[in-house]
Amino acid sequence: MRIDFHASQAPTLGVEWEFALVDRTTRDLVSVASEVHELAGGRLDEPQRLHKELLRNTIEVVTGICDTVGEAVTDLRETLAVVAPAAGELGVDLLGAGSHPFADWSHQQLTEGHRYAELINRTQWWGRQMLIWGVHVHVGMPERDRVMPVLSSILTTYPHLLALSASSPIWAGQDTGYASNRALMFQQLPTAGLPFAFDTWAEFEKCIDDQTTTGIIDSMADVRWDVRPAPHLGTLEHRVCDGMSDIGELAALTALVHCLVVDLDTRLAAGETLPTMPPWQVQENKWRAARYGLDAIVIVDDHNRERLVTEDLHDLLEQLTPVAKRLDCEAELRTVADIPIRGASYQRQRAVAKESGGDLVAVVDAVVAELAHSLEA
Repeated sequence: MRIDFHASQAPTLGVEWEFALVDRTTRDLVSVASEVHELAGGRLDEPQRLHKELLRNTIEVVTGICDTVGEAVTDLRETLAVVAPAAGELGVDLLGAGSHPFADWSHQQLTEGHRYAELINRTQWWGRQMLIWGVHVHVGMPERDRVMPVLSSILTTYPHLLALSASSPIWAGQDTGYASNRALMFQQLPTAGLPFAFDTWAEFEKCIDDQTTTGIIDSMADVRWDVRPAPHLGTLEHRVCDGMSDIGELAALTALVHCLVVDLDTRLAAGETLPTMPPWQVQENKWRAARYGLDAIVIVDDHNRERLVTEDLHDLLEQLTPVAKRLDCEAELRTVADIPIRGASYQRQRAVAKESGGDLVAVVDAVVAELAHSLEA
């Protein structure tokens, strides 16, 4: 199977930000995505900036093709300035997190469409359990044959991004003990989770051909890896991050992804052999970041050297600063370091739960308020 990669001449950006829809009074999930889509879509200059997803409790806000993090953030702000008030007219707020603290999965409604119906028909209980939300960042790649080496190398920083964005500690009314329950929930789907490692584009094409032939997938859209190529867009899509409740934090992590991809691609083009890790180490790092968040001690190279993830993050940010200057996102990249100081979303949610005596409505209130406050800034 030939898969054409429509390469991007510049390292452009695209961001997809998923939100849950919650009732303003009960704070439970509500299945009104179609109504929000219709009301807000009619007011947007570009209605394609707003998407429906698998479940009717979810909307997704997407950017156009952007050159800088600042441009992407402005794009998102403009769309949300229409979508959030429209949702409010319907009595709902937007929740930016990896999971909802107390919603019942069995009460959720499926979005109309053959593709979604087929997914649930195949995955059954696990598919129905997917009350999870994330942030996806696309970065334009200029050369097809550099996509797979960059994909393999960026997995060495998987735990950094997951720990920083982790926002799904509470599930079905229970603290799971994990910083990101979403990361482990999502990988239960048959084509989700960590990507396979390929040395060449031809090996990737063979994998997709095998999966199509055997009925595992119908198209590339069914490949739900945590990091995946998007051949029709000419991008590498980074899908590691949990949902986010603060547009400033989203800008910071978008900058980090942008810099990581461009740095790796530039080094590869210059003839450098990029660092990689065995798949069992990548898998262990994913689990450690999901379990311990910013307290995770992660494996940092194929020599089994380990460090606290926040200590390694400090060096990583220093390394990427020249790239950030070139990409005009130095200010946003610098704010990545503020997240551990403030506390990641999973830590903030747990603090609210503790202070409120376990009131999970208060947790939803706090997450909703964070988004609203960040959009006002």
